[in-house]
Amino acid sequence: MNKSFLKFLTDFGPLIIFFYYYYDSGKDLKIAIPPFIIATIIALTVMWLLERTIPKVPLLSGVLITLFGGLTIYFDNPVFIYVKPTIINILFGLALIFGKYFTKEPVLKKLMGNSVSLTNEGWELLNKRWIYFFFGLAVLNELVWRTQSEEFWVNFKVWGLLPITFIFTVFQIGLINKFKINE
Repeated sequence: MNKSFLKFLTDFGPLIIFFYYYYDSGKDLKIAIPPFIIATIIALTVMWLLERTIPKVPLLSGVLITLFGGLTIYFDNPVFIYVKPTIINILFGLALIFGKYFTKEPVLKKLMGNSVSLTNEGWELLNKRWIYFFFGLAVLNELVWRTQSEEFWVNFKVWGLLPITFIFTVFQIGLINKFKINE
């Protein structure tokens, strides 16, 4: 099987399974979450078998999906799954804020330094922008789940947050080009 197709399946397969069970069950989170958790664990296992490593972001996401999905089912309260994106984005924002105290440089530079060469000022600015972005996503998720229907929130998680993240990333190209180090 094609490795890039497997990557696509491990990235989006659990989400597709969640949507299938959510809409097939008449929009019931309690029915959709268990297959989502199982699919996530299978995807992480496949990543491990293929690469002998699991990237930190999918691993953290998988742990939080399992934890908050399990809490949602156990307590029969969807609030746990609603706050998962808020908590993930706050954790990412905090990691970018405090990471430089442990690494002496912006965390983004550690994560992306091999793919992009920027000046220190460029890394600092990019790091700050991503901090604001992650906290902004946390606030946005809170606003959506507290003011909209469950179905709207479920769709917003995929059809809202993913495009917003993509658009934000595209808007960083100008900063990257401005502070890029030509080797």
